[in-house]
Amino acid sequence: MLSHRLLATAFFALCCSPAVKAASNMVPDYEVKLLMNPTAVLGSDNKLKATVLSTFAMPTSVTKMNVQFLDTDAKDIYNAGWSPRIRKMEGGDDFELTYKKRYTVTNDDIDGALTTANGEGFDSTTTTYDAQIEWGYQKKTLSISRDKTSSDSGYSGTDLPAKSAAQNMLIDEAPDKFNNWVSPNWGTSTLAASRIFGPVLAKRSIGTWSGLQLYIEVWPIKNAAGTGTEYIVEASFKTDSRTTASSKHDELVTFLTGKGWFLAQDSLKTQLIMDRY
Repeated sequence: MLSHRLLATAFFALCCSPAVKAASNMVPDYEVKLLMNPTAVLGSDNKLKATVLSTFAMPTSVTKMNVQFLDTDAKDIYNAGWSPRIRKMEGGDDFELTYKKRYTVTNDDIDGALTTANGEGFDSTTTTYDAQIEWGYQKKTLSISRDKTSSDSGYSGTDLPAKSAAQNMLIDEAPDKFNNWVSPNWGTSTLAASRIFGPVLAKRSIGTWSGLQLYIEVWPIKNAAGTGTEYIVEASFKTDSRTTASSKHDELVTFLTGKGWFLAQDSLKTQLIMDRY
């Protein structure tokens, strides 16, 4: 039997030693995304009007980017909070693969969403994923993304791979957290049964506003009836500061409203693509 001294030592080790401190939350950056009224800012050619370009010191040239998502018909991946995406930027060397996990920010509680993500394995020790708060008009979302690349050899321009090749790319590069999210190899087995949602060929203009780099993207998305195209126009900027995101968000709303360009809705591009394709 253990002596009284050994028993006391064992008791102290179990009950009185300092607890192992859990890792802190991830530190996000912030991307403010606000919608612009397409009928006010686009010309008959569905390009940004000259007055919009000049206001933000934007060139007439744009950068094209082709985007598609993969999921099952039942949207098993999207319903689990994930979005695997393939993007090709004009002039880019490779396909950009992104595995994004979304968390809803409820009642503006950004730290609460980060804590929820922490409990699911995304904490400050996570070095291969990036955390971002997507800050819309009224809605905020925490996105945690893992970026990979895949060779675009054999493709031209912004062309994207067809279903089988797209599946293989996303399966080959699937990170462990995504792959084993629901069960072992859930991600890759679900991708093997997936199809393409999209593609959508968007155009990006880059300028400045209030000392910040400002992006305006025009996304031609199939309309709800499937008979035509709805144009989504989104203005956005990025910052590492939550304070700057908050104040400049409100300033940009006021600025766009004053120009008659603001659309008082939240941007839901991914959801629209998942719903309409």
